[in-house]
Amino acid sequence: MSIPLDYEVLRLIWWALLGILLIGFAIFDGFDLGTAILLPFIGRTNTERRLLINSVGPVWEGNQVWFILGGGASFAAWPPLYATSFSGFYLAMFLVLLALILRPVAFKFRGKIDNPLWREIWDWALFVGGFVPALIFGVAFGNLLLGVPFHFDDELRAFYTGGFFALLNPFALLCGIVSVAMLTAHGAIYVAMKTTGLLWERARLAGIGASILTAVLFLIGGVCVYFFVMGYTVSGPLDHAGPSNPLRKTVEMSTGAWIGNYRSEPWTIVAPVLGIAAPLIAAWMLSRRRPGTAFIASSLGLLGIIATPGLAMFPFILPSSSDPNASLTVWDSSSSHLTLFIMLIAVVIFLPIVLAYTAWVYKVMYGKVSPQLFETNRQAY
Repeated sequence: MSIPLDYEVLRLIWWALLGILLIGFAIFDGFDLGTAILLPFIGRTNTERRLLINSVGPVWEGNQVWFILGGGASFAAWPPLYATSFSGFYLAMFLVLLALILRPVAFKFRGKIDNPLWREIWDWALFVGGFVPALIFGVAFGNLLLGVPFHFDDELRAFYTGGFFALLNPFALLCGIVSVAMLTAHGAIYVAMKTTGLLWERARLAGIGASILTAVLFLIGGVCVYFFVMGYTVSGPLDHAGPSNPLRKTVEMSTGAWIGNYRSEPWTIVAPVLGIAAPLIAAWMLSRRRPGTAFIASSLGLLGIIATPGLAMFPFILPSSSDPNASLTVWDSSSSHLTLFIMLIAVVIFLPIVLAYTAWVYKVMYGKVSPQLFETNRQAY
């Protein structure tokens, strides 16, 4: 079968698509997680907490599609990445899934018994369901930058040699806090778009504080990467259209090496600039009581923060700290040429449908939630 796109081009397209899916998950499901994190703190009464829950109630399930698509894309397009990362981060991913399972359970069970203690328990369950994934996803990104301890044997079987608590190192925890701060800010801005009165004011103030904190912590993380974190570089030529064998290259490590792409490709500096400037613009827009514009700025900030390590690490997608030569790159860890092409056809057909349906849902659910919702809609949470 003649494939109209080169293997190199398809690998690059799927690297970009994986990044797009991660960014889509952060933007769309991120405000769900952020709203859940804020629930016990800015919702002071049962009515206010019900308003917070109902602000995301119609869309949170659909937003998780981005997470599923990201996992599916990594499984089909980058099998070694999927196998190695899900094995190495098994306990961490298990905690994420448990936390995500808590959300639908809490949504459904919270209103089953008219008891303040019962509702309080499920409100904190929703908080856990938002905080834990936000923290662990950030910690995972931090460990990607540091490198993950794994190696391959002669038959290309991956072996992870680290432990769960080793993932919780200071730099990774800093990245986790950045993730929590940015999603909390994103959620607060979304709540400010969907509510009125005292709840709107509390969300606005929380969004301002969390947005500023996000920019500051992200800048601190960048300084750490430049001065303290060991980065990876491929020494010598790398066959961009060669077979998927990660042991066919030599990799070197040096402090600040992750900054190399920003020196060689100056346009990539747009990502970290967005990561710092956009949250500050969002905070300014909130101070001027313009949550809609702030939400756009916050979304751009998430794009910049997630794209920054992706562009810095390119072509690496999973560096190995125990055997740098075994690190996975865009050019040596993908599925076959034909597989990538067939998957791309599926994406071209179905992704526009997903986007169109998502846009239609948000158009239908446009507007603010109010206490009158509970009187007119028995399906409200």
